[in-house]
Amino acid sequence: MALISANTILTSLCLFHVTLAFFFLTSPGTIADQALVYIVGEAMGLSYVRSFESPSPSLAFLAVLLAVLGVSDLATLSLPEEVGLGYYWGSQAPLRFVLFLALSAYTFFFSPSSPLLYGGSSPLSEAASSSSSFLTHPSAHVRVPGYHPSAWGLDGLKNRVFFTFAFVEMISWFWVWVTLREERHDLAARRIPRRRSSHGGSW
Repeated sequence: MALISANTILTSLCLFHVTLAFFFLTSPGTIADQALVYIVGEAMGLSYVRSFESPSPSLAFLAVLLAVLGVSDLATLSLPEEVGLGYYWGSQAPLRFVLFLALSAYTFFFSPSSPLLYGGSSPLSEAASSSSSFLTHPSAHVRVPGYHPSAWGLDGLKNRVFFTFAFVEMISWFWVWVTLREERHDLAARRIPRRRSSHGGSW
């Protein structure tokens, strides 16, 4: 039996999405200035973007999407346990975990301070090449000279706010996935006595 039930974790995730939607709509700078965002961003060497300092149409659009996601996910928790936790969330949790894992990897490994670009074939300056290697800790204040921003929209995801969000989502959905696997065995064990009692009563 899990210490915290999957229903509780899912409810917390839904409320987390609704809370994020509220702050993205009213005060996005509050999210960008969080200590967790700063610590993760500095640890991963991801840059700070000023587009989160004030409300914008794109952030309002994001807020509506997060609010709809949170409320709709919250509504699915009212489904019967076998349908909701057994089937719906049993397929959604691993899918969302893999998606946020891929997004986290993309944001980190293809950022301007990516360790993949250190010591490679990109034209590094003498100062950068003398102090940088593949094992060098990435820094948000050091940009690889050979880095070229991509021409498509995903380049805007290479910042500390999005990486922190994707990383927290990845861990949360993995936690939900593992907890659901544990609860699935308990749910199956509870079904056996019910079936036996129903068959016994029909004789």
